This record gives sequence, C-alpha cells and structure tokens, in this order.
Amino acid sequence: MKERYYLVREDILPEAVVKTMQVKQLLATGEVKTVHEAAERVGLSRSAFYKYKDGIHLVNQLEKERIVTISIDLEHESGMLSQVLSLVAACGGNVLTIHQSLPLQGRANVVISVEISHITEEIGEMLDQLENLQGVKRTRLIGQG
Repeated sequence: MKERYYLVREDILPEAVVKTMQVKQLLATGEVKTVHEAAERVGLSRSAFYKYKDGIHLVNQLEKERIVTISIDLEHESGMLSQVLSLVAACGGNVLTIHQSLPLQGRANVVISVEISHITEEIGEMLDQLENLQGVKRTRLIGQG
C-alpha cells in the first residue's frame, strides 16, 4: 500500500496525536529525559506515544529531513544495481550511500540512502517505479531522516 501524506491543521487532529508531538518536542529540547516523563507531563499514555510517534512531524522538520533509506531485494544479474541507480537519478534523487549484501540463492539485498530534495515526483511514485523494474523483487522505505 502506498503511503500518503497530508498537511493538516493542529486543531482538527485527535488529542493523542497533538500530545504525541508535544512529547517529541519535550524530548528534543532536553526538557525531559525519558518518554515516560514527557508522556506523563502532557497527559498521554506511552502506548499512544509509540503508536503515533513515527507518523507525526513538524512541517519545517520534514523540509530539513530529506534523506530516505530504501531496502531493495534484487535478482543476481549483471547491471541490476546500475538500473536501480539510473532510475533514482532519473527521478532527481541523489544516492549518498550503497550497501549491497553478497548474493544468496540468486538474490542480493541493497540498502541505499537517497537525498530526495530534488525528486520530480512523490517518494511513493519512485518506490513504485523501482518495484516495477524487472529483477527487483521487493522495495521498502526503511528510514527517513
């Protein structure tokens, strides 16, 4: 399922989501040292914090964090990694790091970090295009930051 993102005014968000952001801000500023302490201060359960923490970010924070990490399972064929890198470049991505495992049973895993400030489409579209390359068996977004 393709991830979709929305820009939403704070006043229409559920209280737990807003409080999750408050907990993250308390932790980021160093005002508190633990999730337990921050969650208690804003009146949020730790389970609610962990449920929402990876899904809410300040807009200006996302603008700064324009690096994604993608895991790709490839068939062990000559030129496969080159095709992946060419597609990322064609979408406007800049590959920063590449880690490729040794091929086992005809497949290799590649993890790439990509700077996406200048991509020409949504990250989900680029991931779909990668997934549709012949020889690509699986593509997952595993990190952002």
